[in-house]
Amino acid sequence: MLTLNKDTKMLIGGKWVNKEKKIKVLDPQNEELITEVPMAEQSDILLSIENAEEGASIASKMPVYERINILNKAADYIDKYKDMYSRTIAAEGSKTINEAHAEVSRSIQTIRLSAEEARRITGETIPFDQMPGSENRVGYYYKFPVGIVAAITPFNDPLNLVAHKVGPAIASGNAIIVKPSSLTPISALLLAEAFVEAGLPEKILSVITGSGKEIGNTLVSHPSIKLISFTGGYETGKKIAEKAGLKKISMELGSNSPTIILEDADLTKAVESTVAGSFGAAGQNCIGVQRIFVEQSKYNYFLNLFIEATKKLQMGDKKSSNTDIGPLISENEAIRIEKMVNEVTEKYDAKVLVGGFRNKAFYAPTILIDVPINSTIAKEEIFGPVVMVFPICNLEEGIKKSNEVDYGLQAGIFTQNISSTFHAIRELNYGGVMLNDSSDYRIDSMPFGGTKKSGVGREGVKYTIEDMTETKVVQFKL
Repeated sequence: MLTLNKDTKMLIGGKWVNKEKKIKVLDPQNEELITEVPMAEQSDILLSIENAEEGASIASKMPVYERINILNKAADYIDKYKDMYSRTIAAEGSKTINEAHAEVSRSIQTIRLSAEEARRITGETIPFDQMPGSENRVGYYYKFPVGIVAAITPFNDPLNLVAHKVGPAIASGNAIIVKPSSLTPISALLLAEAFVEAGLPEKILSVITGSGKEIGNTLVSHPSIKLISFTGGYETGKKIAEKAGLKKISMELGSNSPTIILEDADLTKAVESTVAGSFGAAGQNCIGVQRIFVEQSKYNYFLNLFIEATKKLQMGDKKSSNTDIGPLISENEAIRIEKMVNEVTEKYDAKVLVGGFRNKAFYAPTILIDVPINSTIAKEEIFGPVVMVFPICNLEEGIKKSNEVDYGLQAGIFTQNISSTFHAIRELNYGGVMLNDSSDYRIDSMPFGGTKKSGVGREGVKYTIEDMTETKVVQFKL
């Protein structure tokens, strides 16, 4: 097992490597030192790419059954040590231990899904004789790996979001270099350990720990990198796209997700779902509920139930199974959110009904009303435990206001009316519409992604594999 001490190493081409310069990994709850990881330099990225060039050739020739076996063995390894994986996620990140357990379970499923999809990378025959003059031609197309994938991952799902890139890359016969968040690198290294223990050939996988400013430009701009898979913020994603040049890009860039609640909704279920969707993972969730639009006739009733449920949430030690809300990833993030809330209450007279206060890296679950729809906090991504509740006259107003942001990842709607349901599905400009669920719903096999500033392409194991492969047409003239 990887030991968390001052010799925690990164993985370059299947070999564990240490460096003299280190990055401290701190517990955001109390700023205690967990471990130190190497601070990679330019030479380390170049070495990882050099290894990956050989690794891509090895991976592409690996039989499908071997890819499947390695993926399943890696999943077995994580399952065997799942408690340790959960404790690591909870220690280095913001998640409570219960949320960490759930992420580990999802990560195991993501890797097993990758194993299943490895056997389904197929092609089709092409009827070339559909065109005059091609009567004596037959053929098909098939999928082949792109080569080297660069994966850049955030802090909020430090294991599963890495699994969503590594699993499909191995399933489709690629080499992959992972650059995890410097705030939560240990989970990614533990995932790498699972694949090393599973027998993944050397040179196929690297996990490089270091500053994005130091190593990021080379990673995304190097001509040997054929696909960049990035999960993070819009501004960073935009810079990566500008530097990447002509190569494949897949990006999930966050959102400002709405949930609409109509007067015929089951309010008990709507409250339960939106409270969880607003405040889970301390609100650091790209599909977390940020705006709730409630039909006027049920607005006050819903709001009272929502306030009552929110007040029951326990904020505190994330290692306790009784805790619902842990800290944000850093005190600076909590200060940022505090400033956003203070600005809208002082400048626009918005009202705080619950929460609205900070204690170091903790920010209390917060409900806002009377927020101007064109204010910064209503239009941009908060990425914290703050939700706004608005009254609406009807579904049309809810759809219109839901669409009045530059993001479009996922939306939710609660209603029992089939006509309202299909109208919302058609008119909401989002990559996913969750019916009688909040925006905060996802399974790891579905196509996941959004419109506008929310990204490019779709994640989800099958759909990631599509991005990580190219199509080759084969034609025979008889």
